[in-house]
Amino acid sequence: MEETTITWSLLGLGLLAWGLPKARRRLQLSRAKHRSLAGHARIAQCLARWLPGYAYDEAHFFKVDGAPPEVEARRRAALLRLSHDFDQAWPRGAALTAQAREGLPDLRFTGSYRVPFQFSPVIRQHLRTSSFIARAQGVTVEDIDGQVFHDLTGSYGVNVFGVDFYKQTLAEGLAEAQAVGPVLGHYLPCVADNIERLKAISGLDAVSFHMSGTEAVMQAVRLARYHTGRSHLVRFAGAYHGWWEDVQPGPGNPTPVRETYTLADMDERALQVLRTRHDIACVLVNPLQALHPNRPAPGDSSLVDSSRSAGVDRAAYAAWLQRLRAVCSERGIVLILDEIFVGFRLAPGGAQQYFGVQADLVTYGKTLGGGLPVGVVCGRQTLMQRFRERHPADICFARGTFNAHPMVMAAMNAFLRRLDSPEVQRLYADLDHCWSQRLQRFNTALAEAGLPVRVAGLSSIWTVLYTQPSRYNWMLQFYLRAHGLLLSWVGTGRLVWSLNYSDDAFEAVLGKFISAARAMQADGWWWHDASISNRSIRRSLLGEMLRAWR
Repeated sequence: MEETTITWSLLGLGLLAWGLPKARRRLQLSRAKHRSLAGHARIAQCLARWLPGYAYDEAHFFKVDGAPPEVEARRRAALLRLSHDFDQAWPRGAALTAQAREGLPDLRFTGSYRVPFQFSPVIRQHLRTSSFIARAQGVTVEDIDGQVFHDLTGSYGVNVFGVDFYKQTLAEGLAEAQAVGPVLGHYLPCVADNIERLKAISGLDAVSFHMSGTEAVMQAVRLARYHTGRSHLVRFAGAYHGWWEDVQPGPGNPTPVRETYTLADMDERALQVLRTRHDIACVLVNPLQALHPNRPAPGDSSLVDSSRSAGVDRAAYAAWLQRLRAVCSERGIVLILDEIFVGFRLAPGGAQQYFGVQADLVTYGKTLGGGLPVGVVCGRQTLMQRFRERHPADICFARGTFNAHPMVMAAMNAFLRRLDSPEVQRLYADLDHCWSQRLQRFNTALAEAGLPVRVAGLSSIWTVLYTQPSRYNWMLQFYLRAHGLLLSWVGTGRLVWSLNYSDDAFEAVLGKFISAARAMQADGWWWHDASISNRSIRRSLLGEMLRAWR
């Protein structure tokens, strides 16, 4: 009996000795996650499945914030007026968009998620927009109905230097590749020049070409796992790195989280996880998160109140990246800088130059193709190697039929050569000062106009913030469109300027923005009662959801 007791005691002590370190690591990992849903992918994914769908009818649509009858009437009249104006402005574009929507799920998705889902059916009924354009030049776009807009979409990051710049790089690329056509498996001579230029820009030894930014990040992570022999990647809360597997966990991805740790950005506890775990192959960093750390990219579909915040502390973010770099070097973890969106927008050497950090692998895309789809991985030679001489069957396979397509490579070469031109270098010489001054000018003008709107930005990438609680901030995107400003489908969450905006063109946008915001204010959408707060709005929303769920 005594021997049995001793045996069980020893077994218990052994289990405790085995379990305590594991529990400690688990607790450490949990504490290193951001407290928001952006930091807890499994919980966010679960909640997304349970979130009830419901919508406001027109009787309730205009008074969800408790507005008095007079304000409700102004809002109703304003929506009807906007609806009439939209129908008059875009008869062809709206009809073609409705036709294309039947066979194009992308249009059904973007049309439904421009605004918070409760408001979406009424907005889709009354504000029919056009998704078709006819031409673009300078900083403007003309749609198929002849309406001309100042372009603030930035073509989702592609359009850094202005559409005319890319028309020229596309023309030069076509001229160089035309004699070859779509002959694949061999390279145009310009590919060698592309490689040398990209090595110089990235400060790294080798380059691989891919068809998209998502593919480039996939390959970077695969190489990191191959060379380290470890399984997991670390990403930071709110960051986007493409839609593949669980690197984009949470809502929008049916794949369960398996080999991804989502940690808090700019948090020492995240560094401690990197120092102590032995399964981490790489850390992915999207430098755009300097604008909104630990928050997903802002979109008007999530504007349920006015709590959206953004702002850049360049020195603090640079210091964070340096600490991250040191820990990765110490632990043999591959540091990957995902510059798909910001590459070449912040500096000629990208975010590495802007924040003063050297990564092990860097991914580029968007603008680098000179207007064509592309993804690129630059890295240290030892990490870019895809096979082992001593084990010939041990390879890290990555190919694509259209990788290094002649047209893409030629357009890329035109882009890279123009990057070194005096006119482009002049844009970079005063870039940060120019856009910080413009940001300040914009905010000063908004304050002087008495509008509850401000902007924050990372260089030429801006987002719109709101200074008083409201359920209707998302309406601003439609007023901006009515006044000739073109935004991406995420709305005022992302204003992306091309660097060819002159001072006069910038002032024109500012004037239109203020006119649009004043019209929205006059129409009662920003009516505000002193008893309403962001907290009370969220509490009211939670009550609505619980009632809908029941």
